[in-house]
Amino acid sequence: MFARLERTKVFRDPLYGYIVVDYKIISDLIDTKEIQRLRRVRQLSGVAMVFQTAEHSRFTHSLGCYQMANLVLQNVEGIDVLNEYEKVVFLCSALLHDIGHGPFSHAFENVIQTSHEEMTVKLILNSKTEVNKVLSKVPSLASDVANVIAHGGKFPLIEALVSSQLDVDRMDYLSRDAYFTGAAYGHIDYFRILRSMKIVNKKVLVRASGVHSIESYLMSRYHMYFQVYYHPVARAYECLLEGIYSRLKDLVSNDQEVDASIDSFISVLKNNDDIDSYIDLDDAYVNGFIKQLTKSKDKILNTLANAFQNRHLFNFIDLAYEPNPELIAEIKTKYNNELKKYYYKEAKVSAVAYLHSKKSDINDIKVLLPNNQVKSLDQYSPIIKSLTQSSYKMVERIYYFED
Repeated sequence: MFARLERTKVFRDPLYGYIVVDYKIISDLIDTKEIQRLRRVRQLSGVAMVFQTAEHSRFTHSLGCYQMANLVLQNVEGIDVLNEYEKVVFLCSALLHDIGHGPFSHAFENVIQTSHEEMTVKLILNSKTEVNKVLSKVPSLASDVANVIAHGGKFPLIEALVSSQLDVDRMDYLSRDAYFTGAAYGHIDYFRILRSMKIVNKKVLVRASGVHSIESYLMSRYHMYFQVYYHPVARAYECLLEGIYSRLKDLVSNDQEVDASIDSFISVLKNNDDIDSYIDLDDAYVNGFIKQLTKSKDKILNTLANAFQNRHLFNFIDLAYEPNPELIAEIKTKYNNELKKYYYKEAKVSAVAYLHSKKSDINDIKVLLPNNQVKSLDQYSPIIKSLTQSSYKMVERIYYFED
């Protein structure tokens, strides 16, 4: 049904050696401008302010996620329950799952008030995008891939493989982010995990013999969140971005002039359905207009843009360490005015090593016992059972800017 390339295409990769492409439709998708745009969007945004080698892009992660899906198809027992069409839906979903990410990612989502998953679905379904044109050569493929990304329920097995507690997305980004940050605790034995997985009744199970690798994977993810993704300096960098974005949004809303070329950014602020403008946006675009704003006549933009350029980050106070209450009161008083939204943030982040939600089976890792019984991971593993009760951690911080 799906044409193959006359000569297999390969991409060199530090994790997998080679990423292999043999379906023509995958090759065509990689060449679309929506996928190529991800070369210009950094995977870890502000984390690069802490881990200086974290310069990898969302393009490299997207290819890696696609390759992890390939490895699932090659190594997971019972995966042949998927027919060829469903396997291609899986590969396309893995490759395209992040195309909706904006520049500097989550700080950008906060200002346009929509998630990257929602934007991904819009890009897949919009008839003007190159991605849609490629997918639409096969009846229903665009809508089926979008359904997987949106957790629409048509392909529950593929949804679980693309986005759950044990999925191709997490297995690639944990390994890749650990590699590029040098964070040793993020390394996982993904090959052992894949070999321990088995598809039974179109559900992902993990053999009891592979539970140790799953335990290690979950702990690695937990440590990566607090040591890398939630690093306070990375968040301080994103606070600068949010301040700049917020000020621009306020100026535009009040029809005030902005002395920088930000037409596409303004269009997306006003209407996040403007797909052409959204595709224009990448890290280079934002870095370019922030550089222009270092000479802005608007004092707030001028201050924050120069701070962004020169890594003059927000200060932060971790409330867990019982800071001086007088200092906290002084800071809150200082920023209790109209400037608060630009120069002051209160932030909470939290994570748990294993989330067993009774509302959704997709977040419940199931263990297949030698007698063919099936148990939830937290029922089988004493380590995970204790982690569900003891690993929840929330960090509260105050971020504030000083000239």
